[in-house]
Amino acid sequence: MNELPTLPEHNAAPGAVPQPAPADQYSAPPARARASSGESMSDILQRPMTVVVILLALLLAAHAWSTRSNLLKLRMEMANRLQKGDVVNTETSVLARTVQDQTKDLQAKVSLLENRQVEAQSQQLALEQLYQDLSKNRDEWALAEIEQVLSTASQQLQLAGNVQGALIALQNADRSLSRSDKPQFITIRRAIAGDIDKLKALPALDLTGVALRLDNVITQVNTLPMLADEKPALPAKPVRADKVAAAPLAVKAGLAGVAAPVVVKESMLDKVQDVWQSWTGEMWDEMRQLIRVRRVDTPAALMLSPSETYFVRENVKLRLLNARMALLARNEVAFRNDLVAAQDALAKYFDTRAGTTQTAQALLRQVQASNLAIEMPSLSDSLNAVRNYKAKP
Repeated sequence: MNELPTLPEHNAAPGAVPQPAPADQYSAPPARARASSGESMSDILQRPMTVVVILLALLLAAHAWSTRSNLLKLRMEMANRLQKGDVVNTETSVLARTVQDQTKDLQAKVSLLENRQVEAQSQQLALEQLYQDLSKNRDEWALAEIEQVLSTASQQLQLAGNVQGALIALQNADRSLSRSDKPQFITIRRAIAGDIDKLKALPALDLTGVALRLDNVITQVNTLPMLADEKPALPAKPVRADKVAAAPLAVKAGLAGVAAPVVVKESMLDKVQDVWQSWTGEMWDEMRQLIRVRRVDTPAALMLSPSETYFVRENVKLRLLNARMALLARNEVAFRNDLVAAQDALAKYFDTRAGTTQTAQALLRQVQASNLAIEMPSLSDSLNAVRNYKAKP
């Protein structure tokens, strides 16, 4: 910057001769004219406009510097943000690829689930249709089964008199109908209840007890003595009359509270008589063993051979077995015919004086006294109710 020309001092001495200026001063710009006009720098600076201009310049410089610093900060922040944005974009792209892959997998799974859902819906429709068909025909099947059971129970009741079996069949049928819980089955259940009451009102027959008595007689047949045996049963030995008479007297005296009569000591003659009588009695028993005289109404029974006696016993067993089967079948005619035939065989071929034979005959009489003539009711009411319900459109 060019230096300002020095102005001449106004307070110089009056007589002083002005010194000539240097050569370069004559070639100065027009500012020389201002200097020559007498205005100094301080005067210029003291002007208001100059101060304002200087302040404006300072403000502009400060604003420029502040703007420049702000721009630098903004650039740095933008660079950081751009760098972070690049990182975020990279991560976002990675996440986007991952999401795309997961989306593809999900789409594949969704398509698979949709296919399975379609299959499940088709299966559900088929099952619903099948259930409707089953529910529609279930009542018919149940009634057909109940009709078959009741028909079989009715046959068993009429042929074999199986009351317990018929009761069980009716109760099972009523239980099956009660599970359905439909008002349409009330008529059928009422008929079944009536048949159950009829069967329960029947008189009880101890078939098991009668059958056990027959089994006891059947097991005793092989041990019963027959008339054709080599050693038939002997009659009991006779008891002496004086001993038989003395025993009741002693018993009566004891019961009446009276002292028993004192027995007088026997004499020697009485002892001899007792010994003689006992010896002769034994001799007579031995003689009776040698010769037996018996009265038999059927002489042919004494002439049976061992093989014939075996067949007689087996025939009696067969008769009793047939009677047992007729008892279980409630065939009263056959039952009584077989019992009569078995009793006749016992009376004809077996020794009726033996206790075992008499016991067997007593058991057979007890069995024969059983009443099998019980009229069995039919299950027609229940069967007709079921058939009428099935016949409805």
